[in-house]
Amino acid sequence: MKRIVLTLLVCICIQSAIAQKNTPVVIATYNIRYNNSHDSLNAWPNRKENVKALIRFHEFDIFGTQEGLIDQMNGISEMEAYARTGHGRDDGKEAGEHSAIFYKKDRFKLLDSGDFWLSETPDKPGKGWDAKCCNRICSWGKFQDLQTKKTFYFFSVHFDHQGVVARQESGKLMVKKIQEIAKNAPAICVGDFNSTPETEQIQAMQTILNDSYKVTQDPPYGPVGTFNSFKFTAPMKNRIDYIFVSKGIKVLKYGVLTDAKDQRYPSDHQPVMIKAVIN
Repeated sequence: MKRIVLTLLVCICIQSAIAQKNTPVVIATYNIRYNNSHDSLNAWPNRKENVKALIRFHEFDIFGTQEGLIDQMNGISEMEAYARTGHGRDDGKEAGEHSAIFYKKDRFKLLDSGDFWLSETPDKPGKGWDAKCCNRICSWGKFQDLQTKKTFYFFSVHFDHQGVVARQESGKLMVKKIQEIAKNAPAICVGDFNSTPETEQIQAMQTILNDSYKVTQDPPYGPVGTFNSFKFTAPMKNRIDYIFVSKGIKVLKYGVLTDAKDQRYPSDHQPVMIKAVIN
């Protein structure tokens, strides 16, 4: 009898270890729209709690943001379950918009982090190629999943919205930097690429990473498009926000979330979310 009980306990422990190893991660990308007073009813103070509520309800484990200014980063950080990494694009500290990464403190440990700029001189703030309006930044982190013990890299980025060459060259730079930083480790890259799927830069990203929209086991949920311009009747046909994952990462579900309150979206972009297993 003791031998049977011991065998059962061993089997239970093995099954538990396997289940823990395959614990899914909820990953998201969310352009939260910078705090623009001209947005009137859609200014950040009127949206902040809705953004936070969406994140909590959908139980994001780790997510990248785009366009957030420091007060917006601090606002999201009011959710005590999350820590963040990433700096402002204008000075590498707090100035300007961020492409920050938020992660659950009880699920992940940040092992390393950094930022680089989408330009010919990625190690310092500056505009790249034919970009006219803004510096563009990518923030990254190396994380350990405290449940599965797996280590992976996470990149959050925002491509230029005006410069055609800047977007093309940013795609090439992202491929180079992901290979340089993550090497052969699992990698996730999320962001607002201001680019539709057929463009050169999105094709470049797929030379090293999978587009989660294309490899999800369940059919994609929600609209194809990810930009709503704060218009509740927007057609949302153009996909410009993406989650790219290493070839070995299994995407179980993919969705573009359309949460709204009183026919108002929390941002002018829809968040994109996946549930995945990092192998």
